[in-house]
Amino acid sequence: PFMKLKSFPMNVWNRFIKRTFDIVVSLFLMILLSPVMLLVAILVKLTSKGPLFYKQERVWLDGQKFMMLKFRSMVVGAEQRDVEAGLGMKNDPRRTRFGRLIRRFSLDELPQLWNVLRGDMSLVGPRPERSHIVQEFSQSIPKYLDRHRVKTGVTGWAQVNGSRGNTSIEERIKYDLYYIENWSLAFDIRILLRTLNAALTFKEEE
Repeated sequence: PFMKLKSFPMNVWNRFIKRTFDIVVSLFLMILLSPVMLLVAILVKLTSKGPLFYKQERVWLDGQKFMMLKFRSMVVGAEQRDVEAGLGMKNDPRRTRFGRLIRRFSLDELPQLWNVLRGDMSLVGPRPERSHIVQEFSQSIPKYLDRHRVKTGVTGWAQVNGSRGNTSIEERIKYDLYYIENWSLAFDIRILLRTLNAALTFKEEE
């Protein structure tokens, strides 16, 4: 069961506006960034053995599941060492040399534009998690399931405020719930601009 939010501005009309915005912007970005995506795809295949894309089941709106896409940035079989590596480990040794580069500039996330176009994700929203993580956190963190009242996103309010990797889950939830309770199209645009700025500053991933 979901706990009641203080407010929930995502009514039918606002969902339509947000979805239209997602389609237009994601399609534009896919066309604009197609040369970059092609170059990354070629280099992923040339620099390491394995598939081009990394696919992983994630949980989105109201507990539904989908396959999230990324350019593969780790060696094949990296998931088998998840427990050893830990959540959001900095300088993860499972990454390939080229994988470290595309993770630094968030280029590995570009295939998620296809997830957005398909309707699996939104450009902006809480980041999607794996099923077992959702089950674990929903039992131990108050209001965790409230973040699934909207579509998960490629970027979010928590991420642009530095809550990513191995940062506090409770802190991320606060940012996610603030976003949900205060959503507007202008808020989405603000988050996207801050995401672009963060990507262009070339900071090391935390």
